[in-house]
Amino acid sequence: MYWIALAIGIVFVSWGAIFPDHLLNTMMTIRNGILDRFGWFYQFAVTFMLIISFIIAFSKYGRIKLGKKDDKPEYTTPTWFAMLFSAGMGITLLFYGLTEPVTHYANPPVGDAQTIESAKLGLEISYLHYGLHAWVIYAIVSLVLAYFKFKKDKPGLMSATLTPLFGNRMNGVAGYIVDIIAVFATIFGVAISLGVGAQQINSGLEYLWGVPNNYGVQLIIMGVTAVLFIYSAASGLSKGIKYISNINLILTVVLFAAFLLLGPTGFVLETYSTTLGNYMQNFVQMGMRFSPFDAENNQWVKDWTIFYWAWWISWTPFVSSFIARVSKGRTVREFIVAVVIAPALVCTLWFGVFGGAGIYFDFVEGVNVAGQSMESSLFYVFDQLPFSGLLSFVAVILIMTFFITSGDSATFVLAMQTSRGSLNPPFFMKLSWGIILTAIAMILMGAGGLDGLQAAAIISGFPLTIILLLMIVSLLKSFREEFNEAAESDSEEEQEEKSA
Repeated sequence: MYWIALAIGIVFVSWGAIFPDHLLNTMMTIRNGILDRFGWFYQFAVTFMLIISFIIAFSKYGRIKLGKKDDKPEYTTPTWFAMLFSAGMGITLLFYGLTEPVTHYANPPVGDAQTIESAKLGLEISYLHYGLHAWVIYAIVSLVLAYFKFKKDKPGLMSATLTPLFGNRMNGVAGYIVDIIAVFATIFGVAISLGVGAQQINSGLEYLWGVPNNYGVQLIIMGVTAVLFIYSAASGLSKGIKYISNINLILTVVLFAAFLLLGPTGFVLETYSTTLGNYMQNFVQMGMRFSPFDAENNQWVKDWTIFYWAWWISWTPFVSSFIARVSKGRTVREFIVAVVIAPALVCTLWFGVFGGAGIYFDFVEGVNVAGQSMESSLFYVFDQLPFSGLLSFVAVILIMTFFITSGDSATFVLAMQTSRGSLNPPFFMKLSWGIILTAIAMILMGAGGLDGLQAAAIISGFPLTIILLLMIVSLLKSFREEFNEAAESDSEEEQEEKSA
């Protein structure tokens, strides 16, 4: 499994290094075909995951423990939350937290630009992309992996969770195909974060110290951070990843509190209250939205919403494996509520505060926030606040720690996926996947920038979505069998007691 996947990775890197234009054109052609013919499939799949997750959580299955009867949680709740949150979103909060609401405000899918309505719509769309729909994808997949790993003693592989449906066929070629799809979805999904993280770190360094903002500098940034996240992954979950995740959470809280208190506090909180209420009223409808009678509007849905669903799905092998790994001993209900509701609420608050402040300075103060590039707009808004230099410095450090946590978590999971689900994979596997992951991010950034990275996520996410839906069916089948076995056991005990 390891050598097959590694060989495919080397071939892809070689293709991109020798024929970058051919690679990009091929990927964009496949991407456009998937979006045109199967964009609806992503919408239906993610909505199904949202509905089935809450049905499971508040049904009789919610009492099931992810582990044996006497298993206790391995990490405290605050540490657990810090680890799943920093792995689940990471760099994207810093990159898109202010930029996306402002982008939709300046270029709304419907209505006039830079109006009160487009400002509200920009925030509500951002809540959709980073709220319940995003986190429920992670939750349902990590639930399946944790259940089969800790309850059924299966390897921590996606192929192993399909055994109830396909039997021993998952131990052969079919299982290898499933796990290889998961490996490359992980690589392409995380490569996007590494690419946008390098861009934003470069932008911050340019703002702070005048470092040139170009692809060459971003290559150096990715190379340096790759060394750091490989070292962190080699240290293991209980050392490097755990400590950096806790540092991440502290820095995130500090930056968020400073930005909230130094910025237009009343405006952003009032706006957040209004837009969050609208989102909560309409999130199911928003998550199913298409515009088949308006080609331009329909393309917007595919370029933004469908891309996000594909991106989050491509992250699931990595994020869900990691969340499952640190969630032993939790009940199904506790797990779903914690992994879906709490992070989704934090993400909406983050976008409400950062995006709301960006919109305030553009709409109310007349500062041209909407005219800045995506990677520089955060630092441009910092410039409107007191202690702007300090805020920018903290933001750069936070982006770097997010970069490291995303990279080390992904490297650890890739090694785990290609070592028969081992919870302690060997160092040489972590090293090789760290190098391949960084090389692919560099090549895709050089070939097509964010367009190339996004195309890779959409392509890898399509077959993975089918696998995820089959995993959910397999989980429900196993839940039903477990309860039937428990009911039969209770019935036999009652008959024995009566006989006695």
